[in-house]
Amino acid sequence: MSARNVLTADILVLGAGAAGLMCAIEAGKRGRRVIVLDQSAKPAEKIRISGGGRCNFTNLHATPANFLSANPRFCVSALSRYRPHDFIALVDSHGIGWHEKTLGQLFCDGSSRQIVDMLLAECAAAGVEIRLGRKLGEATKADGVFTVATDAGPLSAPSLVVATGGPSIPKMGSSGYGYDLAQRFGLTVVPPRPGLVPLTFAPDLLAWSKELAGVSVDAQVTVAQTRFAEGLLFTHRGLSGPSILQISSYWRSGEAIEVDLARGVGVLDALKQARSEHPRRDLVTALSAILPKRLAEQVGAATGTAGRLADLGDARLRAVAERVNRWRVVPSGTEGWRTAEVALGGVDTAGLSSRTMEATAVPGLYFIGEVVDVTGHLGGFNFQWAWASGHAAGQVA
Repeated sequence: MSARNVLTADILVLGAGAAGLMCAIEAGKRGRRVIVLDQSAKPAEKIRISGGGRCNFTNLHATPANFLSANPRFCVSALSRYRPHDFIALVDSHGIGWHEKTLGQLFCDGSSRQIVDMLLAECAAAGVEIRLGRKLGEATKADGVFTVATDAGPLSAPSLVVATGGPSIPKMGSSGYGYDLAQRFGLTVVPPRPGLVPLTFAPDLLAWSKELAGVSVDAQVTVAQTRFAEGLLFTHRGLSGPSILQISSYWRSGEAIEVDLARGVGVLDALKQARSEHPRRDLVTALSAILPKRLAEQVGAATGTAGRLADLGDARLRAVAERVNRWRVVPSGTEGWRTAEVALGGVDTAGLSSRTMEATAVPGLYFIGEVVDVTGHLGGFNFQWAWASGHAAGQVA
C-alpha cells in the first residue's frame, strides 16, 4: 500500500452534526476507530440553534408519512430500527429533562446544548476523535481506501460516511459539499431546493399585507391535496409560521395556496348571526371577534366592504367570508437558503441501501442525514431521520 493510502482510521465521518455524531457513536461502540471532520469551529451548530435554543430533538409520532422523498419507502427501514423512544432512552440516561410541547414535539426543559453535550460525551466514551475547523477538499478512492484532503493534510480510511447536510442556513457553515462528492463517485443528486422556509409576496400583495407584519392566526393552509393546520404569521416579506413552513416543502413556484385564516370558524354564518343579533354593529368590529383587529381591517379594505352589518347584504358578507376562509394567493417565491431549515432533494436514494445507507456502486461510501433525499416535516422529524440514518450506517460502516 502506498504512503498515500496509509490508514488513519477505520471510518472517516464528514460532518459533526446530528447524523454524523450518531453514526460515529454507534461505530465507536463496535470498536471501530472513528475520526469526525467538520469545517465549522464548533460541533452540532444546527442542534444548538434548533427549537428556539431548546432543541426539538424528536417527535413521538414519527412515521414514514412525515417524510418527503422521490422514494417515499426508502426511510422505512432505518426509522423502524431506531425509533423516537430509542433516542428518548438515550436522553433519559443522561438525566436531561424534556417535555412534549404540541403534536408530539419533544423539547429539552433546559438548553439544546444539553443534547450537544450528550452526543459529545457519547463520542468520548466510544473513543471517537473529533477534529473541527478542518477545510475539506477532494475525496478519492484507490485500492479500497478513501482519502480526504484537508488543510491539515490527507486522511484515509476504508469507510467514508458523508453527513455534511445541505445548503440550508449557510451561516452555520453548510454547503453543497456532500452533493459534489456524491456526483464525483457517480451518484445522482435530486436537485436541492429550500424546504421549511417562509413564503414571499410580490410588491402588489405586499402593499396590502405590509401593515400586518407580526399578526398571527391559527390557520389551515392547502396546496393541492396537502394541508397543514397550525399557526400562521404575517411578515414584512410575506408569510411564515408553522403552517407556512410545512406547506413550503410541497409548494412549487407559480402555484396558489389556499388559506383559511379562521380555522374552525365559518365566517359567513358568524357574520349573518352577528347581523341578526347586532345589526348596528360595524363590520370590522364584528370581524374582530374572529380575527385580530388589524387583519379584520385589512380584510374589509381588500374586499371594499365597510359600514354597519344591517347595510350589508349576503353577497358582501360572502365576499368577506371567502377572503377569510378561502383566501387564495400565489406567493412570489421563498426566502431561500438563508432561512430554510432544511434542504429538499439530495443524494438520490436509488443509489443507496435503505438498510445501511451505503452507496450500492461504491462499497464503503455512506450518506446519512440531510444530504440524502429524505426530508421531514417540521416538528422534530428531521432530527429523528438524522438519528435513525446515522444509527443505521454506524452499525455496519
